[in-house]
Amino acid sequence: MLENQENYLQSLKKIKEVEEKAQKEIEDYRKKIESEINQLQSDLESAITSAKQQGEELVDSSIETARTDASSKTNTLIEDAKAKSENIISEIHVQDNKKILEILLQGVE
Repeated sequence: MLENQENYLQSLKKIKEVEEKAQKEIEDYRKKIESEINQLQSDLESAITSAKQQGEELVDSSIETARTDASSKTNTLIEDAKAKSENIISEIHVQDNKKILEILLQGVE
């Protein structure tokens, strides 16, 4: 009977050891998974920050490009308007000169 009790106690000890070993493996695995989750979360935050920064840079670049294009087109329009106004003024001067000459010539006749 003493031998049965010892065998029973040995069996209980082995069960306890197996339980402790399994619990340790579970705890180690849990820690590993937590670490991986934390790393993924950190990577995700970095990716979000990077994407946000790239988006802001793209918007800034697009705004600057649009501003440059608008300025160039505005300058072209201004130059065209100046050229047209000079042509109109030249035409007006030619017409005024003809009228003046006509008036002068009428006075001579």
